[in-house]
Amino acid sequence: MRNFGGILMLLGILGFFYAAQQLEKHEPVRQGATISESIDRPAGRWEMARYAFAGAAGIGLLMAMFPKGR
Repeated sequence: MRNFGGILMLLGILGFFYAAQQLEKHEPVRQGATISESIDRPAGRWEMARYAFAGAAGIGLLMAMFPKGR
Protein backbone atom coordinates (compact mmCIF):
# COMPACT_ATOMS: atom_id res chain seq x y z
CA MET A 1 0.00 0.00 0.00
CA ARG A 2 2.87 2.37 0.69
CA ASN A 3 4.17 2.07 -2.89
CA PHE A 4 0.70 2.53 -4.35
CA GLY A 5 0.17 5.57 -2.12
CA GLY A 6 3.43 7.11 -3.32
CA ILE A 7 2.54 6.53 -6.95
CA LEU A 8 -0.96 7.95 -6.43
CA MET A 9 0.48 10.99 -4.68
CA LEU A 10 2.99 11.59 -7.47
CA LEU A 11 0.35 11.23 -10.18
CA GLY A 12 -1.97 13.55 -8.27
CA ILE A 13 0.68 16.26 -7.94
CA LEU A 14 1.74 16.02 -11.59
CA GLY A 15 -1.89 15.97 -12.73
CA PHE A 16 -2.68 19.01 -10.60
CA PHE A 17 0.06 21.05 -12.24
CA TYR A 18 -0.90 19.82 -15.71
CA ALA A 19 -4.55 20.76 -15.15
CA ALA A 20 -3.52 24.18 -13.82
CA GLN A 21 -1.42 24.74 -16.93
CA GLN A 22 -4.31 23.76 -19.21
CA LEU A 23 -6.70 25.94 -17.19
CA GLU A 24 -4.67 29.04 -18.03
CA LYS A 25 -5.24 28.48 -21.77
CA HIS A 26 -9.03 28.93 -21.51
CA GLU A 27 -11.16 31.89 -20.53
CA PRO A 28 -12.36 31.66 -16.92
CA VAL A 29 -15.84 30.57 -15.93
CA ARG A 30 -18.07 33.44 -14.81
CA GLN A 31 -18.57 34.04 -11.09
CA GLY A 32 -21.68 32.47 -9.62
CA ALA A 33 -22.00 29.73 -12.23
CA THR A 34 -23.34 26.42 -10.98
CA ILE A 35 -21.25 23.26 -11.21
CA SER A 36 -23.33 21.89 -14.06
CA GLU A 37 -22.93 25.17 -15.99
CA SER A 38 -19.18 25.26 -15.41
CA ILE A 39 -18.63 21.68 -16.58
CA ASP A 40 -20.08 22.65 -19.96
CA ARG A 41 -17.03 24.86 -20.56
CA PRO A 42 -13.41 23.67 -20.97
CA ALA A 43 -12.16 25.85 -18.12
CA GLY A 44 -14.73 24.34 -15.78
CA ARG A 45 -13.71 20.80 -16.72
CA TRP A 46 -10.03 21.57 -16.07
CA GLU A 47 -10.94 23.19 -12.76
CA MET A 48 -12.80 20.04 -11.68
CA ALA A 49 -9.88 17.89 -12.87
CA ARG A 50 -7.54 20.01 -10.75
CA TYR A 51 -9.65 19.36 -7.65
CA ALA A 52 -9.80 15.64 -8.46
CA PHE A 53 -6.02 15.43 -8.83
CA ALA A 54 -5.54 17.29 -5.55
CA GLY A 55 -7.88 14.81 -3.86
CA ALA A 56 -5.98 11.88 -5.36
CA ALA A 57 -2.70 13.33 -4.08
CA GLY A 58 -4.21 13.68 -0.61
CA ILE A 59 -5.45 10.10 -0.59
CA GLY A 60 -2.05 8.95 -1.83
CA LEU A 61 -0.38 10.84 1.01
CA LEU A 62 -2.62 9.14 3.55
CA MET A 63 -1.96 5.72 2.02
CA ALA A 64 1.78 6.35 2.09
CA MET A 65 1.74 7.51 5.72
CA PHE A 66 -0.62 4.85 7.06
CA PRO A 67 -0.12 1.76 4.88
CA LYS A 68 -1.86 -0.71 7.21
CA GLY A 69 -4.74 1.52 8.33
CA ARG A 70 -3.36 2.38 11.75
